[in-house]
Amino acid sequence: MPPEHADAIARVLLAVSVIPAGRVATYGDIGRVAGVGPRQVGAVLRDHDEREQGASVPWWRVLSASGTSPVLDAARPFWDAEGITVDASGRGCRLRAYRADPHQLAADYAAALTAGAAGPDGRGVTLS
Repeated sequence: MPPEHADAIARVLLAVSVIPAGRVATYGDIGRVAGVGPRQVGAVLRDHDEREQGASVPWWRVLSASGTSPVLDAARPFWDAEGITVDASGRGCRLRAYRADPHQLAADYAAALTAGAAGPDGRGVTLS
């Protein structure tokens, strides 16, 4: 894997790791923070799927721009635990109610970079 790809993957995973519990961000929000496109964010999350390995990166907090989740069934237990409710469409949540503040997300990402790539819980991001 070229170093620039590994760096982009690490940036995306770090950005996802700083989304606060009970909040969500869009693929575009994460892409803006990590310096990649929203489709690349989706590819990183797809290729580094941790649903079967545990929850070290909170993938369930990343949604489409319309607030839908392509993996809602798998995300639902996490949402329930964090108080995120499914909207009337049954496909996602209300972004206005649950979206993380983009400026705070960027600040938290910068702080995590400074702290040595540790997420808000103090754990580092791993590329398993």
